[in-house]
This record gives sequence, C-alpha cells and structure tokens, in this order.
Amino acid sequence: MIIGVPKEIKLQEHRIGLTPDSVKTLTNKKHEVLVENNGGFEAGFTNEDYLKSGAKIIKTPEEIFKKAELIVKVKEPQMNEVKMIREDQIIYTYLHLAAAKELTLGLMQTKSICIAYETVTDDDGRLPLLAPMSAVAGRMSIQAGAHALEKNQNGRGLLIGGAPGVDSANVVILGGGVVGENAAIIATGMRGNVYVVDKSKKRLKELHEQFGDKIIPTESDKTDLKKLISKCDLLVGGVLIPGAEAPKLVTKEMIKSMKRGSVVVDVAIDQGGCIETSKPTTHANPTYLVDDVVHYCVANMPGGVPRTSTMALNKATLPLLLKLADQGYRKTLIENKNYLAGLNIYKGKITYKGVSDALNLELNDAYDLVNS
Repeated sequence: MIIGVPKEIKLQEHRIGLTPDSVKTLTNKKHEVLVENNGGFEAGFTNEDYLKSGAKIIKTPEEIFKKAELIVKVKEPQMNEVKMIREDQIIYTYLHLAAAKELTLGLMQTKSICIAYETVTDDDGRLPLLAPMSAVAGRMSIQAGAHALEKNQNGRGLLIGGAPGVDSANVVILGGGVVGENAAIIATGMRGNVYVVDKSKKRLKELHEQFGDKIIPTESDKTDLKKLISKCDLLVGGVLIPGAEAPKLVTKEMIKSMKRGSVVVDVAIDQGGCIETSKPTTHANPTYLVDDVVHYCVANMPGGVPRTSTMALNKATLPLLLKLADQGYRKTLIENKNYLAGLNIYKGKITYKGVSDALNLELNDAYDLVNS
C-alpha cells in the first residue's frame, strides 16, 4: 500500500504521523511510504532519517494526497487539506469531529474512509490510541498550570508546592481517567494539595490505592463542586465522553467564584471543553482572562513536546496501521470490532454515534456499510 505522511499544518503543531522507526517497519513489509519534505524536522527527525528508513521524500502535500492510498496524520485535516482528500482514500488521524461540524461535512463530501484514533477501543472499553496523548496532556496540564500561576502570567503568584512554612496550592482535577491520573502524578510530585473528582467510586478507590494520602479522592455526586472550585488555585478539566462533545461541568458562575489569578487548564478543549468559559487557544497565545481567572485552553497540548508525543503516539497507532496496510480496511475493520469503533465517516456517511448525536446528523451502521 502507498502511505502518505504530510507535514502537520495546524498552528504550532510540530508532531508528525510516523517516526522513522515506524516507516522502517512498513517499508520492510514492502509498503511504500511518502513523507513530506522536512515534515518531521520540528520533532527531531530529519529527511535523512526517513530516507534511511526506506521512505521517499516528497516536496508538496498535494503530491502526497494525490498518490497515497492511506494518509497518516496527527491532527484533524485542515480545510485546505480536506480539498485534497480523494474518494476512497483512508484518513487515519485524530479527528474530534463532535466539536467540528464544518470539518465533518467537508470530510463527508470527500467520500473518504475516516478512522479516528480517539474512538478505537480495546476489549475493556478503553481508548488505547487516545491514551498516550491523554497521558502527555495530563502531565503537561500541571506544568502549564504552574507556569500560569506565576504573577507575570497574570496568575496568583503561587508555587504549587509552597515553601517551608507556606501552604501548597490547591489543585482540583476533574476526571480520574488517563488525563486525571497523569495530572495527579505531576501535581503530587510538585507537592500540591491535590483533589481528584470523579463519579466512579471504583476509579477513586484505584487512584487512592495508587497515590495514598497524596490525593484527596472526591465523589462528584457527594461534593459541592462550586465550593471546591472556589477554593482551588489550579483547576484541571480532564473529563471525556469518547468521541462526543465534552460535558460542561464547570459553569460561568463557578468561574466567577474563583480567586483572582487562579488558573484553569481545560484539557478537554479539543472536544469542546468541559468548562463553560473555555475557548481554544494556541501555544503562541495560550491564555486569556475571564473574571480575573487565567484560562489555558491549548487544543493540541502534546504538540508542544513533539518528539516525546510522536514516539508515544506511534507505539499505539502502528499496530492498526500495519493491519490496514497489509490487508486493507474492509477485512481489518470487519474482523475487529475495536478497530471498527474507530470508523467515524464512511464514504459520506456518519458511523459514530457520538458524532451523530453532537451534530444532529444521521447515524449509519458501520459494520453493514463496510461489509456491503
């Protein structure tokens, strides 16, 4: 199969779809890999690295989209990329369509096969292709929040870990999933006063067993969330509904109750955000103020550490890519319901319920369409 890897063009996105090691795995199996010129440079991978791995370096994205049967990306196609997508071409990337109606309609018009990393499942219902970037984003959320708390960033002027004789900052993490767990790893390591809020007793028990008294596990149904948020210095939003728009758990009124200079990091922003006052920002201009509360809402947080992120992502995405390349999408998706869960759009039709519900578009049975 001919696999194309265009350079990412979303603002401040420096990851790339395939590492040279992944390319070598594919070319060893006689697949042809086309990598855009300097596509991996910002992640620390040179054209020479890709050439040594058996790739061909292509000058323009237009040529890659024209020749490739399967396109591997990191972020959702930008609208000028959508114009280059061909009918029956396989698009394999993060899509996050529930919060992107224009993109969804554009992809439907291409009649391509769109497989989203973030909705592929495993036998336990987890999201193995989303997990590595959620882990990176969770860890970065505390790093970013700590920086935003500094006075010259409009923050409260607090150090998360406090100082001898000075109390630590209060960190509230909404969601005990992969984002929340990894945020807690860094927040507890920085000696913050860490609350993890989740609706699942079982999950909170697991986290308490992992972190012990370094965290305060908090059941969402049994706590006054507004009161808790009003006392916190750093609020991390890490709530996810797979493939669907994130629920707005934090209202404008809750934000208004927070202390001047406190910080919000909404990791769920690429799915619409779980905080009512959130709006997407970039690495170049990551923050803004609402009611004197600093909001950090970068929609591609892992893009800030592209080398770590690209390598972590490839470990997760390569097995399905190999299947798609070796045996084609039909056999791959029909044989494995977990892979089939990744199919969001099939030749102009929506096949994922979360996207259908969020955008009020007709839902079609993925298995029936692929098997027809």
